[in-house]
Amino acid sequence: MSLRVVGAGFPRTGTTSLKAALERLLGAPCYHMRELFGRPDDAAVWRDAYAGVMPDWDRFLSEYAAGVDWPVSSFWRELSDTYPDALVLLSQRESAERWYQSMDQTVLEGARHLMRGDAAGRRPPMSATATPEQARAAEDTFRAMFGRAFDDPHDRDNVIAAYERHLDEVRAAVPAHRLLEWQPADSWQPLCAALNLPIPDEPFPHENSAAQMRARINDMRSR
Repeated sequence: MSLRVVGAGFPRTGTTSLKAALERLLGAPCYHMRELFGRPDDAAVWRDAYAGVMPDWDRFLSEYAAGVDWPVSSFWRELSDTYPDALVLLSQRESAERWYQSMDQTVLEGARHLMRGDAAGRRPPMSATATPEQARAAEDTFRAMFGRAFDDPHDRDNVIAAYERHLDEVRAAVPAHRLLEWQPADSWQPLCAALNLPIPDEPFPHENSAAQMRARINDMRSR
């Protein structure tokens, strides 16, 4: 299977909802950060990719028709080159400020703990079957992921500037006929039009609100 959609958006831009929507439209799995948590062997692959050693994408993502969120969107250039017929999906929020507010209470909080080595947030939540080596690979992956995106996750202006710079880089690099800019309020129509698929007769999945994600973070810490 080849990727039909390469997600280029940062986290907290509706990527969990997009995962569910794309799986409904394409009838096949969509790679998302949650996949990494449940597939411990993937951590070493992503760690090496962040270090510049790319996997065989066809083999690694053979089960997937799409990918959104980090770590996939960190490699939107490589993946869009590997799959030249794929749609590049640039998910975003209605404003950089709204995006930052959502990130600040969720993803960035985890990044701050991880990058300063706090005991409560030192390692990402992995499958209970993960070995110590897999857990270390996941930690290395997350450090590289955040380090590539932001110089300092504590600096609001730096984080917002990185987000806006990323949007501009994708827009400048991807031809208009391959690029879809999408916001959660856009629902099914732009996706279906870009993929030449009928609009499902069901509500668009709106999943993983900031409150829901915050509750999961608190639950993981308590355990």
